[in-house]
Amino acid sequence: MHIAETSRMSTAHTQRPVANAIRSACINVGFLYVTNHGIPEETIQRALSASKEFFSLPLNKKMELDIRKTPNFKGYNSILSSNTDPLNRGDLNEGFEFGWEEIQARDDDEKRANDGVMAGANVWPSDLPNFRESVLSYYHAAVNLGRKMFPLFALALDLPEDFFDDKTEDAAANMRVLHYPPQTGPVDDRMIGIGAHSDYQCFTILWQEPGVQALQVLNKQKEWIDAPPIPGTLVINLGDQFARWTNDVFKSTLHRAINRSGVHRYSIPLFFGTDYDVKLEPIPSCVSPERPSKYEVVTAGEYVKERLKATYAH
Repeated sequence: MHIAETSRMSTAHTQRPVANAIRSACINVGFLYVTNHGIPEETIQRALSASKEFFSLPLNKKMELDIRKTPNFKGYNSILSSNTDPLNRGDLNEGFEFGWEEIQARDDDEKRANDGVMAGANVWPSDLPNFRESVLSYYHAAVNLGRKMFPLFALALDLPEDFFDDKTEDAAANMRVLHYPPQTGPVDDRMIGIGAHSDYQCFTILWQEPGVQALQVLNKQKEWIDAPPIPGTLVINLGDQFARWTNDVFKSTLHRAINRSGVHRYSIPLFFGTDYDVKLEPIPSCVSPERPSKYEVVTAGEYVKERLKATYAH
């Protein structure tokens, strides 16, 4: 499996080579590793420690924040409460999801102007006073990285660098901290960490715990290939919004996670998309008589909400 590794993104003269590497990865694989991403290790470790503390709470305390009781899919999902792949029997992970919020809380945090169908406040555990700040610090660092990626994706599509600027002013960015218990006993391919799926947004920024292999990507030969954690890197994979926008020029690749490492696994994905009111219309350069438009045009918010409803429907 080819995975492009980018170099430092803050130097202007390196943008074209980086964009070319991103283009190759996005067309051929849909996954890439990013180095020199600028997120301090201390910020990552604080978010990881806070996540472990949260998942160590008694189940009844975590269930007070049950994601299925909120209209905007923010909060806690328990083990097997989601089923990402309809062919499976449930996802063997637990998670906590939240969206945009300033670290210093403000009166207008509950709803940003363009959040539309996904609007609503985050919920937070009352027993862990440091949890909110720790995970939000990482969230905002990852959001800053995501904003740096959009001009590179534009260049990779031979578009002006600012093509996505007016479509990502209030960019959707949901983060999930995840815990995968070790899967022991007989192998059951219908109950794994998280079943085969593609992500909903434009792209996902994933931190995965070093030394614990779980993530797998489906290659062109329909083989599951390990995407191991590499210290100092983040994994970026494309999601469905980019696939729809580019008429499948960019790949939204199926992936899954199976934790048979014998130890607990933690990961932190940030799902980065457009403003929720943006229509996912195909980019004109990605449509031709030989490549007609494949998808019905919907808004980003409508698409994400329908996918989340399906995930937590069972």
